[in-house]
Amino acid sequence: MSSPSDANGDLLIILRHAPHGSSWLREGLDAALVAAAFGKSVSLLFQGDGIMALIPGQGAGALGQKGTAATLDMLAMYDIESLYVDASALDRFGMTPDDLQLPALPVDDATISRLIAVHRLILTF
Repeated sequence: MSSPSDANGDLLIILRHAPHGSSWLREGLDAALVAAAFGKSVSLLFQGDGIMALIPGQGAGALGQKGTAATLDMLAMYDIESLYVDASALDRFGMTPDDLQLPALPVDDATISRLIAVHRLILTF
């Protein structure tokens, strides 16, 4: 996991939606994998309800939507190792970094601004 001070990359994907109820989260993760497959440096920032994707043990959604656990497990194979989680969202959901499926660095608002500034392209899902 990279520290925000080391962050400098091609693409920052901000994931703000919960794993179920829409396809936004899955589409964001798919975009990350595709970009990484084409050699882009990808960082992921989980914000708001998006941090729920990192809760371990999730299965399919009520409408048959696939769970995201398998996709998250593939991130390392694609060299996507810069994972960040909004610290205020962790607090809001009563979670700590130890509660997450993958190691993600909690970041505050100032650090999120810096992450946005040092990436060439930002996609929000």
